[in-house]
Amino acid sequence: MNEINMCVDICGVKLKNPVIAASGTFAFGREYSRYLDLNRLGGISVKGLTLYPREGNPPPRIAETAAGILNSVGLQNPGVDAFISNELPYLKQFDTVVIANLAGNSRDEYCVAADKLDKADIDMLELNISCPNVKEGGLSFGATPESAYDITKQVRNYCHHPLVVKLSPNVGNIKDVASAAQNAGADALSLINTLLGMAIDPHTRKPILGNITGGLSGPAIKPVALYMVWQAAQTVDIPIIGMGGIMNGNDAIEFMLAGAVAVQVGTANLVEPMATVRIIDDIERYMLDNGLKTIKDITGGLIC
Repeated sequence: MNEINMCVDICGVKLKNPVIAASGTFAFGREYSRYLDLNRLGGISVKGLTLYPREGNPPPRIAETAAGILNSVGLQNPGVDAFISNELPYLKQFDTVVIANLAGNSRDEYCVAADKLDKADIDMLELNISCPNVKEGGLSFGATPESAYDITKQVRNYCHHPLVVKLSPNVGNIKDVASAAQNAGADALSLINTLLGMAIDPHTRKPILGNITGGLSGPAIKPVALYMVWQAAQTVDIPIIGMGGIMNGNDAIEFMLAGAVAVQVGTANLVEPMATVRIIDDIERYMLDNGLKTIKDITGGLIC
């Protein structure tokens, strides 16, 4: 049998395989540990964290759509301090990379929280810049190259762990935002976050989500996600983690062919709790069938 090595290196952090559970779909891992061995995963990007605890948006928070879901959870989470005290020790029992996903409403919130996480035993920090900048009129931190550069630069000052910047697809030009994040000090990029959307109940004539709008994820966004990962890969020279509608191994392979060194699996977890493990097995089978020895043999291998 052809020996294969599924390990990947992202900014000096070694993952046993390229599959990461995506933030917002895997909580802090406890719930999923009943269904799968967390040691199998390359990494876990934990539920989005904010400096202070958040209760989230009013229900309903989830709406099923054709080939996906809309979510408007509103970053409900216990806050950074509670995560460090109560959740991180549990996660560190497992042989998997722990990625803290950080969100915020202001530069100060991001920086204070980043400083706290920097002192904690995490492996990487994933900076979610899709959040609204409340002090600047509510525009997303990642909406423009300038704002993406600014928040990344600010957080970089407090983060000595590898810094992954998670990009929003709701921008004018993903290449410009990707370049800005790299120039501001990002060690890697992850993309894409959810697309903005909404759903309406024709019988009540009201929005289905309590917050009216939400983020669309699942297979419906995969073509957009693939395109943006490919564009970013042509633009930056730092590692890219791809995500957006990955439901099986072939989906994951597509993202790696487009230039991603690793992938995050999100919505699939809500449909099938063991999706991440199945996708790991799918990738291994693909490599065996095609005589590939390392993940590097796939990454960026798109033939045009």
